[in-house]
Amino acid sequence: MKQPLRIDFVSDVACPWCAIGLSSLELALSHLDDAVDAELVMHPFELNPRMGDDGEPVVVEHIVRKYGRTSAQVTQAQAELRDRGAKVGFTFGPRTRIYNTFDAHRLLHWAEIKGKQLPLKRALLQTYHGEGKSTSDRNVLVEAAQSVGLDAVEVCAVLQSGEYANEVRSEEEKYQAMGIRSVPSIIFNNRYLLSGAQPVEAFEEFIKDILADAA
Repeated sequence: MKQPLRIDFVSDVACPWCAIGLSSLELALSHLDDAVDAELVMHPFELNPRMGDDGEPVVVEHIVRKYGRTSAQVTQAQAELRDRGAKVGFTFGPRTRIYNTFDAHRLLHWAEIKGKQLPLKRALLQTYHGEGKSTSDRNVLVEAAQSVGLDAVEVCAVLQSGEYANEVRSEEEKYQAMGIRSVPSIIFNNRYLLSGAQPVEAFEEFIKDILADAA
């Protein structure tokens, strides 16, 4: 008999490690499909909450300034990123700008109500990290939503209305109050926290330990 497992995935569409982390987690869950009945829920976190709609160029200097790394460390991390992505089936494309993601998070909140949150999250990660498209361009967001079966008219209405802004802000504040400062941060069964884009094997072992503890 499968054991239920609640997974809250706190992340930002703009975070490349979140793309790897989600792909790794889903692969791990597929390997444990006979044992786990997983409920995977996305939650918002903004890496660049004050970023304008036009964004700014992706340059090494920006990352050096924001995270306090050297140029060599940034170059090495980017190479590792591409390698890790390839291992879990995620291909990184040319990203030339960093964008605001607030509208994307509002749309993801609404998509959960429609039962399409996880496929939309995958589509948005691919749209930005794979295709380099703007996560603050509403036409791009509509296109991504349509690709997973959401109605374009409803999507436009949500984006234009400003709906779910308060809900997104409230969730962000909740997880910040819990001490989450980096993403991805993954909470299992409202009890166990695992941070970072873990390898598939690490996710598998962590989930097995949780199931054993629950049993």
